[in-house]
Amino acid sequence: MANCKVFFSVIWSNKMSRVGLIILTFFIMLAIFGPIVVEAPKASYGERLELPSMEHWLGTDYAGRDILAQFIVGSRSVLLVAVYTAIFSIIFACSIGILAGFIGGRVDDILSIFMNIVITMPSFPVMMVLSMIIRVDNSLVFGLILSLWSWAGLAKAIRSQILIIKHKDFIEASVVMGISTFNIITKDIIPNIISFIAVNFISIMKGAIISSVGLMVLGLVPFQGNHWGMMLQMAMSQSGLIVGGIGGIIYFMTPLCGLLFFQLGCYLFASGIDEALNPRLR
Repeated sequence: MANCKVFFSVIWSNKMSRVGLIILTFFIMLAIFGPIVVEAPKASYGERLELPSMEHWLGTDYAGRDILAQFIVGSRSVLLVAVYTAIFSIIFACSIGILAGFIGGRVDDILSIFMNIVITMPSFPVMMVLSMIIRVDNSLVFGLILSLWSWAGLAKAIRSQILIIKHKDFIEASVVMGISTFNIITKDIIPNIISFIAVNFISIMKGAIISSVGLMVLGLVPFQGNHWGMMLQMAMSQSGLIVGGIGGIIYFMTPLCGLLFFQLGCYLFASGIDEALNPRLR
């Protein structure tokens, strides 16, 4: 509890992180409670591409569905895909990076070759192929696909951190005392790189949102739901943006602005997270 209080105190004292925290809190609350309060909009072709009104605050799309309702309901899938991608990526990166750096030797050589292969392969085209091969019908599967080529760079960075940390006196003392490798990793190594992991968690979420939207806009992921990427794809493919006038523009700009503000919140929040998690910087 005390650590949480210190963490949020440091974040709140940093002006950029404070704004980022407010923005991210808004989107998190929107994703959690929005789909509970707002029902998924239904098509009503008699009300297609209407301008904003008291009944439809942001107007309607090409099928007569309320744009604001789509935006609110879709926020959950946007954040779930990003969070799942970051979780899987962190698990892969920490497991491989820590093992390579701490164990060393032949294990390090093999894992380093594996990391280099993944890094040199173009990630977006590979994800395009995987999304066409694997059936993407929920946020978990989508996040797993995006994570498969999002971990390697972080794994190499973690390996570099471990190569430095493992020669510290407290690590060498733990080895001499016969403490198990698992306890050394979980109690000595991970706490020393937790701030680095946290910053990259936010960064991976940002990248995952861009990748997921890109795949949807290209029409390569038949994802069911109201994900903001689907809104952008429909805004362009269903002629709403082209012939819809102001209504079509609003339909396109609503998810785009949501993405931009979420990216901004991630960037601002990450600016102070390292200081909040690393006492040596305070």
